[in-house]
Amino acid sequence: MSYDSHQCLVRTVDQMGRHVMAPVLPQRIVSLVPSQTELLFDLGLGERVVGVTKFCIHPAEARQRATVIGGTKQFDFEKIATLQPDLIIGNKEENYQQGIVRLAADFPVWMSDISTFPKALEMLRSVGQLTKTTERARQLAEDIATSFAALPVDAGLERVAYFIWRKPYMVAGGGTFINDMLARAGFANVFAHLGRYPEITADQLAQAAPEHIFLSSEPYPFARKHVAEFQQICPAATIEIVDGELFSWYGSRLLKSVAYFRQLRSAS
Repeated sequence: MSYDSHQCLVRTVDQMGRHVMAPVLPQRIVSLVPSQTELLFDLGLGERVVGVTKFCIHPAEARQRATVIGGTKQFDFEKIATLQPDLIIGNKEENYQQGIVRLAADFPVWMSDISTFPKALEMLRSVGQLTKTTERARQLAEDIATSFAALPVDAGLERVAYFIWRKPYMVAGGGTFINDMLARAGFANVFAHLGRYPEITADQLAQAAPEHIFLSSEPYPFARKHVAEFQQICPAATIEIVDGELFSWYGSRLLKSVAYFRQLRSAS
């Protein structure tokens, strides 16, 4: 990271390897990712967040204090332009390339790219540097790292299938942040070999015979009414509705993940 003193801009490279020029102290931030919106507020930047998505539900006041600029994959470009942001923060997986390219033509856009726990910590520190909350972000990253370091290293991982969608069935596979979280929580992903978010059939699930089936609360809103459907496919499996935020949100919510993982393991 280096500074351009003539324009009072910061020159940095985001997690996608893109070169970004942004104000030394951004004052009008648009967040295109729910977990990163929560992080900005937890870094004490709520007053500087002027735009969020309709999915930015944490903290509760985020969508009241800032303008809602659409969804993570459907931006309202006119609203964003009206806000005149001096920094937009997005994510490679959660946002869409065409929209990001269009925004980047007019505004500084910093993108995260997160598939592992270390990359999440890197993002936390980078956002701190970008927003001049370096020490607060460093402490937050350190607290999260310390909490995860206390998780037991378990050689006998229990086999799990983690579902993110229904009709068609879709699971979190290898190379995803969820897959990394499952391993750290003490579970072996039975579909890690199939790619990032593969569609699978009921027959594939039955053949994989996981000990546990996790039905995530997001992006598909799995609920108790769906348990019987999966129990028919895998009668011997323990089927649980799990908090998707604590497996897939890679910002400050990670502070709550370890206690939740311990609870899941103790119940298994």
